[in-house]
Amino acid sequence: MTIEMQGMQVLAPAKINLSLRILGGRPDGFHEIETFITPISLADQLTFTRAAEGKGIEFYCDDPTVPEGDDNLVVKAARGFFEVTQVKASLSIKLEKKIPHGAGLGGGSSDAAATLLALNQFFDTKLSRETLAQLGSKIGSDVPFFIFQSAAQCRGRGELVSPEPLPAPLSLLLLKPEFGVPTAWAYGRWQQSREIPNVPYAIQEFAGRKFLNDLERPVFEKFVFLARLKAWLLEQSEVAAALMSGSGSTVFAILKSTGQGENLAERAKEELDPNLWTCVTQTL
Repeated sequence: MTIEMQGMQVLAPAKINLSLRILGGRPDGFHEIETFITPISLADQLTFTRAAEGKGIEFYCDDPTVPEGDDNLVVKAARGFFEVTQVKASLSIKLEKKIPHGAGLGGGSSDAAATLLALNQFFDTKLSRETLAQLGSKIGSDVPFFIFQSAAQCRGRGELVSPEPLPAPLSLLLLKPEFGVPTAWAYGRWQQSREIPNVPYAIQEFAGRKFLNDLERPVFEKFVFLARLKAWLLEQSEVAAALMSGSGSTVFAILKSTGQGENLAERAKEELDPNLWTCVTQTL
């Protein structure tokens, strides 16, 4: 985090789900889940500067596909913060995107959480993490996780966060095709979905952790390439485990050692899809 007299820069890390179990539907339309999530070093960057008095919230993003105005989670987070604290809004926010959309990496939720954390410090409002998490839960189910800035076990619809730092970083390769997967669609298909024969869904174990994702079942039914991508990764000698993150469409490989990601990424592009987005990263 960089702080200057009139501005502040913060990073908003992406996340991956090392495990995701769906326990059933809820009366509020969401699903009851148990998931272990960890932040990773891939991150967006947000810059906050004071605007002229009466300007309200000005928002800019270098990615034209990102929604602006009240549809953007950053703007929603800022509006929620100013409403709760009664601070007068005169703020300019610039978002530089590195985390792809529709990827299961939590980019929008992380941007919202980073906004709440940054504004709390920027305006010295001294709101607790618990208060910020409660505010964030109104914006999105993953926002409270990012407020705590730690790997965590999350329950409920994701808003009940129990921080649990990883004992050591995991080396990762992220792979994402050009298409995304709508989160609400994936959850909505979960109950009716079935496993595809000869596709690996079994629990994997590495470094004392278990890896599984109940959303692979509905997503792989429609997006068969993701099933193929996971199976291919599990065949590679560098890979200790492979899993779809969240509702996809990112599939990640946990590497047996550092320094293996770039070669593996090139092979994936050569053998599966030359347009794959790839990112070598690690857990935080």
